[in-house]
Amino acid sequence: MDVADLGLPVDVPSTALFTDQYELTMLQAALKAGTAERRSVFEVFTRRLPEGRRYGVVAGTGRVLDAVENLRFDADVLGFLRERNIVDDETLEWLAGYRFSGDIWGYPEGEVYFPGSPIMRVEGSFAECVLLETVILSILNHDSAIAAAASRMSSAAGERPLIEMGARRTHELAAVAASRAAYIGGFATTSDLAAGFRYGIPTVGTSAHAFTLLHDTERDAFQAQVDSLGRGTTLLVDTYDVAEAVRTAVEVAGPELGAVRIDSGDLLLVAHRVREQLDELGATDTRIVVTSDLDEYAIASLAASPVDAYGVGTQLVTGSGHPTCSMVYKLVARARSADPRAPLVPVAKKSSGGKTSIGGRKWAARRPDAHGVAEAEVVGTGAVPAALADHQLLVELVKGGEVAGREPLDAVRDRHIAARAGLPLSATQLSRGEPVIPTEYVQGLSGN
Repeated sequence: MDVADLGLPVDVPSTALFTDQYELTMLQAALKAGTAERRSVFEVFTRRLPEGRRYGVVAGTGRVLDAVENLRFDADVLGFLRERNIVDDETLEWLAGYRFSGDIWGYPEGEVYFPGSPIMRVEGSFAECVLLETVILSILNHDSAIAAAASRMSSAAGERPLIEMGARRTHELAAVAASRAAYIGGFATTSDLAAGFRYGIPTVGTSAHAFTLLHDTERDAFQAQVDSLGRGTTLLVDTYDVAEAVRTAVEVAGPELGAVRIDSGDLLLVAHRVREQLDELGATDTRIVVTSDLDEYAIASLAASPVDAYGVGTQLVTGSGHPTCSMVYKLVARARSADPRAPLVPVAKKSSGGKTSIGGRKWAARRPDAHGVAEAEVVGTGAVPAALADHQLLVELVKGGEVAGREPLDAVRDRHIAARAGLPLSATQLSRGEPVIPTEYVQGLSGN
């Protein structure tokens, strides 16, 4: 059974307080001013990609849908707000009945994005949309950063599988989200059991150095592991002397030994020596797994080595140097009054220092060249040009407060592989550069 995104629990509080206080104080002031019910459009986008990155990866959408569904102000939450005098009684009464009833459109999860891409569009009253800002940004900024790093690593790894093993390098709940995002970006398995339970991601794991050190000899440790887990297990061979450990491993498990893991030293040199030794011992099908603070650059440097799989932890769960995508959530259009028939008018902040926004409800399309390869991200307001009608990117995620866009995680993972393949070949280069395709803006009349 595919259990991805079926709501299996990893206990967390209600998402109602996964927010900044000023969301609630803005709500209170808007209720008093009579503007809270004005129809509004918010958009999530980033003004720039992390330095040197060629594309971004949309991840966390499924978690956003869960967060929107679970954003409820129960008695305990309302009591906390009342006790702290954060908002007044009128606002507390409004929050008690809060249910998001608007619409959400967005790039499908796993899709790539570029500066200015309207990654998510949230529509409804100002009051109900403004409360979603912080939790949406929290999820998308984190998960998209991890997925982008994972995508670069999986591209560097080619056909060799990647194991996500960063749980011990981040917050315990962030580790579960990171595993999910890494899977979207191309990782094959995770060591984190909570991620396997919550999202159905395949899990792996055998032993650490502590297991070898527990036993009187390395042979005793290997024998105990093989007796318990079978000859197909992975034996860790760098606790003492690698060459001696490999010899002992094959003696204990025979040529059917599944794999050996190397976690230290000059991985390129050691992998070549271990491969040669395994072949000489008749263990020609025994795989070599390497770990030890890998990132995309280290993985790429091992492309010519006889490595069969990579385990990645710290660099993955910290976004490989870019732990956020700098996404923002901005009001881009609102009605002139609370009348549901009132037309929308574009709004935008005017600012210096690179923080200027473009007003109006936007659509997005990716224009292909004659060979079907993406050549531009086109973002516009008003009517979509006929030539781009079949290349639009936004899909319906929530309609009238009901989730419409939840999907299995494997479908998201497959989408990312296809989306990345549709970019110019230079997208997979690890060298620093500008976004692999430009963003073009088309401004028309903003519709209702």
